[in-house]
Amino acid sequence: MDTTLNDLNELNSKLKEELAMVLYFSSPSCSVCHVLRPKLMQALEKEYPAMGRYHADISLSPEIAAEFQIFSAPTIIIFLEGKEFIRKGRAMSVDGLLQEIERPYKLMTS
Repeated sequence: MDTTLNDLNELNSKLKEELAMVLYFSSPSCSVCHVLRPKLMQALEKEYPAMGRYHADISLSPEIAAEFQIFSAPTIIIFLEGKEFIRKGRAMSVDGLLQEIERPYKLMTS
């Protein structure tokens, strides 16, 4: 499904390695996170299998949250070639996000 990252150095390494990746920021008290994260990660795995899928708990990794200016959970950032491409907050649609990713992802992986 996804890999939890709680170390900023490891996260920065993944950003350099992965052509495309999602970073899902959550917290234990976020009820939306508990529902949205599995749905999003399953959809990404099905539609975009080459995309790296990672998770960071902002309560355990405040330095990662600070580095990426995360102030609320959930926040989802899509990176393409190590650069932030899409950032979504609490109110988002899984289908809408998949549609936004489709064209650039296919260009990068074809």
